[in-house]
Amino acid sequence: MKLKEIQNLFVQEGKKTDPRGERIVELDLLKRKEEYNALSDKKRKIFDIESLTNPYYDSRILFGEENLEIKTVMVGIDIETQELLLAKDLIESGTKIDLVVAHHPEGYAYSTFSNVIGMQIDILNKQGIPVNITEKIVSERMKEVHRSVLPQNNERVYDVAKLLKIPFMTAHSVADNHVASFLQDKINESKPIYLKEIIEMLEDFPEYQHAIQIGHAPFILSGSDYARCGKVFVDMTGGTEGPIESFEKLAIAGVGTIVAMHLSAKGLKEAEKHHLNVILAGHISSDNLGLNLLFDKLEKKFVQKLEFIECSGFRRFRR
Repeated sequence: MKLKEIQNLFVQEGKKTDPRGERIVELDLLKRKEEYNALSDKKRKIFDIESLTNPYYDSRILFGEENLEIKTVMVGIDIETQELLLAKDLIESGTKIDLVVAHHPEGYAYSTFSNVIGMQIDILNKQGIPVNITEKIVSERMKEVHRSVLPQNNERVYDVAKLLKIPFMTAHSVADNHVASFLQDKINESKPIYLKEIIEMLEDFPEYQHAIQIGHAPFILSGSDYARCGKVFVDMTGGTEGPIESFEKLAIAGVGTIVAMHLSAKGLKEAEKHHLNVILAGHISSDNLGLNLLFDKLEKKFVQKLEFIECSGFRRFRR
């Protein structure tokens, strides 16, 4: 399979599993096209053309020829300079590596990923919060993240990949969409009554089994084993942790339990204030689940098993 084919499938499957629904995703892309068409020729030259077909700024090919044939992939949850130097060392020692894939965004994918947070407007709206409210609280979160990213030197890791001539891409929201939709579907099917049932369900999946073995088991952050779930909201995509200002609105909308990757101390206080149960499935383990679901689709599509080199917290589990 070629590098561009991998990217195309990631984006296509990211859209299919997007919690907003494919119609909302297409409306988002249509809006971008309208904005592009309204630009002057000068501004069109510097416009991010890929954003017209790829709604996930944090999931990009950062370096590498699109027609490059890919058979062996080194994958890590975080890929930074040290992992790229490791890849170079392995290559020079005779290990074949065609591509390095990071889950968390780097380079341009990180500089622009605050745009992905806009997904949360429609994700929260689907939980019953009026869209005029979600637009306001999410837009503030987007500005906050954008300000935090601006002063950082975001091209460091990209520059290393380019200088070492190592093809490099990121797969963030395209994978997070998979874990969010997968777990939400499983919970909706099983209709758990108590929080402990959700924990037991998570423990059935190899990514969380591995996490338990290394001391990162899923756990109940707010609530107890026999606290009743009520309506469960799996909140695992949209760039980063959602705005805690949404917790009061979620409780009013009828959500009883949030299943998340992680939650800040401030977020926990806000959840407890509004009597929300919170289960933390685990950050790296959930990232692994999303990536593995995505890679399963990739191998099925091209009827070709890739050779995986696991690093930086990634573990390949096939289904």
